[in-house]
Amino acid sequence: MAAHGEESAVPTVGPAVGGWLALLARLADARRVFEFGSGFGYSAYWFARVLPADGEVVLTEVDEGELDRAREYFEQGGLADRATFEHGDAIETVAAYEGPFDAVLVDNEKHRYGEAFDAVREKVPAGGVVIADNVVGGPIDFEALVGIVAGEGDPAAADADTRGVADYLARVRADPDFETAVVPVGEGIAVSHRTD
Repeated sequence: MAAHGEESAVPTVGPAVGGWLALLARLADARRVFEFGSGFGYSAYWFARVLPADGEVVLTEVDEGELDRAREYFEQGGLADRATFEHGDAIETVAAYEGPFDAVLVDNEKHRYGEAFDAVREKVPAGGVVIADNVVGGPIDFEALVGIVAGEGDPAAADADTRGVADYLARVRADPDFETAVVPVGEGIAVSHRTD
């Protein structure tokens, strides 16, 4: 999978973040996981490996070819029975699902991160986690992000991805039912643990 990511220039969370995803899923005692944006299944594979035999990870992807590749990888790894593959917009897809989702990965279009959180918030039980990737690196401008989050930068001067991540961080940090920390691993993950 890692080789495909490098050859095709499709970004992945990488093994350091993958290890964190698996750990967070274990700590949340996750049975069900939802991913906003799955690509060819790299991050979902980290989740699936630690789910119980009757667990489920829902992969969403707008690129049908990448989703088909994810299905192939899951079949080769003997984990296809733990995966549901959904082609289409992740935010529209999650609306069709009942919760709970014990772990959620937000890794779709950065300008839609806040929308993704709003769409899944009520489906995450106490003890569950919402994880957002690319919150300190990747397609965002870190210096502009820090300025916006600190209230010193001009959001209008930042690109849409940076504004989207800043908006997401403001939402999850202001939500009284979640505790959020930014972990500087990979391109940065925001981990939001539901406390109530």
